[in-house]
Amino acid sequence: MDTLRTTFERLRDRLVAADPGLLRLRLALLAVGGIVLAIVVLGLLGRPIPTILVAAIAAMQSAFTVNDRTERAQAITLVLAFCAGAATLTVASLGITRPPLDSVLFILLIFVAVYAQRFAPRGPALGALGFFMFFFAMFLQIHFDQLPPYLEALAIGIAAGAVMRFVVLRRNPRRELVRIRGAFRARLGRHAAAAAAYLASGGSERRRNQLARADSRLHEAVLMIDDAIDDVLDPPASDLLRRRAIEVELAAQWLSHIARRTNTEQLPDGVRDELVGNLLRFESLIEHDPRELPVISDTDQFSRMLVSGSRLGEKAAPGDELRRAIAELALADVNAQRIAEHDYSAEAEQPDEPEPAKKPLLAFDNQTRAALQAVIGGALAVLGGELVSHQRWYWAVLTVFVVFLNTSTTGATFVKGFRRVAGTIAGIFGGLLLALLVTGDLTLTVVLILVCVFCVVYTARVSQLVMSFFITCMLGLLYSMLGTFTVDVLWLRVAETAVGATAGILAAIAVLPVRTRTVLRGDLDTVLTKLHEFLDQAEVLLSGHENVNIIELSRELDRAIEQVRTTAEPLTHPISLSSRRSYGSYVLTTLDRMAFRVRHIAARAEPGLLAGDERLTELVDRITHNVEVLGESLDGGTQQKLDRDTETPVTAGSDGSQVRSVLRSFGRLDEGVIALGRVFEVPAAESVKPGVGRRTASPQAAADRVTNTSEANVRRSTP
Repeated sequence: MDTLRTTFERLRDRLVAADPGLLRLRLALLAVGGIVLAIVVLGLLGRPIPTILVAAIAAMQSAFTVNDRTERAQAITLVLAFCAGAATLTVASLGITRPPLDSVLFILLIFVAVYAQRFAPRGPALGALGFFMFFFAMFLQIHFDQLPPYLEALAIGIAAGAVMRFVVLRRNPRRELVRIRGAFRARLGRHAAAAAAYLASGGSERRRNQLARADSRLHEAVLMIDDAIDDVLDPPASDLLRRRAIEVELAAQWLSHIARRTNTEQLPDGVRDELVGNLLRFESLIEHDPRELPVISDTDQFSRMLVSGSRLGEKAAPGDELRRAIAELALADVNAQRIAEHDYSAEAEQPDEPEPAKKPLLAFDNQTRAALQAVIGGALAVLGGELVSHQRWYWAVLTVFVVFLNTSTTGATFVKGFRRVAGTIAGIFGGLLLALLVTGDLTLTVVLILVCVFCVVYTARVSQLVMSFFITCMLGLLYSMLGTFTVDVLWLRVAETAVGATAGILAAIAVLPVRTRTVLRGDLDTVLTKLHEFLDQAEVLLSGHENVNIIELSRELDRAIEQVRTTAEPLTHPISLSSRRSYGSYVLTTLDRMAFRVRHIAARAEPGLLAGDERLTELVDRITHNVEVLGESLDGGTQQKLDRDTETPVTAGSDGSQVRSVLRSFGRLDEGVIALGRVFEVPAAESVKPGVGRRTASPQAAADRVTNTSEANVRRSTP
């Protein structure tokens, strides 16, 4: 029974960790609940199935795309969404009787809908709902004299979504934060378990990869907490929780480093088992409701954990370093939970965050390029779609719109088009099977459609391929419900999807093409700018000149690196060439190492910690110089070399532990910038001070080294 309960709890933790805060689950339930409510209302009014379909799409889109922060802003967006949907329904009903006017209007609408993505969060909602209303006007062949009941259905669909959003499933940010903290606990527990498994296995490659994935997933959880706390806590509490969350992440990543280093040591019999047991006890200790965590600090287990980790000294026993790492992680975790429970009276205040900059109404950037490419792709899709089917050419145009959503490079468009086609082909078989099973059973058909809607919304932000699969399954059921289902119709859907994906890719290649590596360079330039800002302010803080907030600067760097990760996805995708995958993996791995060191400095830095210390000035000056050289290289080349000093020791024996920790992180950050320079073939010149002996490599440096990438495969990218 205990084993079954433990298994159930682990499965629950994995589910929670996959959807921190249950945000995707809430969106999916909003969509399904809105559709059910709209069906009930229109069913009582005796409206036909086509009008119910319009209401269902309006409810689903309003649930999925309206993401304003406040309820008032969400209500305004819903009203504007009705206006946008009504306008496009009206225009489509007028154009449908005057071909090719309908095609021209649809193509122009693509530009507006894609360009609107730059005005988040309201622009994407209005653009998507307007586009899909036009699409379903084409799908249902709505004429102008048939418009009133469809406008009524649109209003009822959006109203049903509003009832679900503001009444039935009203958002509770505080409860969401507790759920996200619970997800964080699940990932922290998985991290401790992964470290234990790695140590128990003697450091197998499989367990090493699991530990690396645990680090990555924990970092994702911290970023999600970072996004959620502003809805719950005001400064200074929100800034304090950010700092404490970073400390937990750093302590966990440090535990990973120490576990790898401890594994290489010759441990006496029984010590390895004891350390594995300590890690597993820590995992069991944190498997509680996050609101109970401050109480855990009063338990005997917690006290023993801290005592066993405080024995590091001249006579340190084997494994003591890992014991201390476990204790530091436990202490950092409890400190973070205390802040989340509003116990922050002893903490220093942090300044408020600046207001985000607003985007200009008109600008020529990558989003504008994507909108122009979508217009050309839409025109090609109309031509190709007409050749495949005069009746259903609009499916190809829909695919063009989808592949250009949230994409800004040719590579991203190609990958998204590939996933769309692959998901559609897989969905053919699922849709065929479901349609054959439910033929003649309207109730079961509606239930399965709702299941597909739930899966579409739940997976939309996770996998384009899986989402396309459920969309195609849903279409098979819709055709069955409308009495027009045939296998040929589903295969026609595949053909139109392939035409649309091809048209989008051709447009991305031929019209104002934006190579992935070109955008990647721009994103890397942003990373270097953020890094430069962080270094400047960190020096100001550590030298004692001014008490500034560098926590948010470290988070800005994290966000810039996440954008690099998104941009580099086509390079690291399995369908990419091995040399491109190696290039992308090397860049991302190096940036991850640098981001870890920046977060470490931000968490450990205190005002005046290195006041009057020349090493701070020397390190910051050298790193900022190298950052500037890399920035010049990104802008088109430089004759300068990176400054590399492998001779001067970063720390001294008289340094305190906190000083030593911060200086070592600066040193590792310096090495990371040098490693990043290899990507752009920027040479490094040795900077050696006379009379200084060479510093030997330490296990800690080895732990920071970029692994699993081949420098031989890294080549300079061309503009």
